[in-house]
Amino acid sequence: MTAPLTPSQPPHDQSGQNPWQEPAKPSGPAPETAQEEGGSTMRTEVRDAVVITVAVAVSGVLLGLLWLWLAPRVPLIADRTTVYLKDTEGEQAIGVDGTFTLLGLAFGFVTALVVFLVRRRGGIPLVVGLGVGSLLGAVLAWRVGVWVGPETDVAAHAKAVGRGVVFDAPMELTAKGVLLAWPVAAMVVHLALTGLFGPRDPEPFSSYDEGFRDPYGAPER
Repeated sequence: MTAPLTPSQPPHDQSGQNPWQEPAKPSGPAPETAQEEGGSTMRTEVRDAVVITVAVAVSGVLLGLLWLWLAPRVPLIADRTTVYLKDTEGEQAIGVDGTFTLLGLAFGFVTALVVFLVRRRGGIPLVVGLGVGSLLGAVLAWRVGVWVGPETDVAAHAKAVGRGVVFDAPMELTAKGVLLAWPVAAMVVHLALTGLFGPRDPEPFSSYDEGFRDPYGAPER
């Protein structure tokens, strides 16, 4: 014969859980908090991309000065009515474009390396900022070389130096496609650095690979 149950002695719960206990609240941040964090991260990436765009573009001034210093000069000479090349078979004009191309490739490598070291995580806004800044920097370098270089008014320059006197032609790019050397090099180098040394995303958990883990024993296959 068993003793009757009293209100002070509730039935024993075999599951070890209190039936009157409040259900556990889900862990992890609330959806509103996660959305705010995502928006803050995006704003940070956009701000960093704008800073990178401006910094890379401004460095085009240095490229323009180096181009003006290292590029060969194209000699011109004038007679009574005409200005013409002193050396009609010279390759100075090709050397001007080639110097700009090599400098653009070097600046692309350096800027991509610096941006990768500063922001190893990368991101689409950062890559876009690097590409746009590189293109703007190349255009700025071209214009700085023209502005700081020899006189752009060839006729006035020839008249000023006098007939039969050799003078330098203005700095000019005969092939405007060389302006893409910097942005293309920056994109390729940054992509390679990110692929080789960038942070890896965590591998998703696979129940087929890990198996079902029994809390009271070894994992079952």
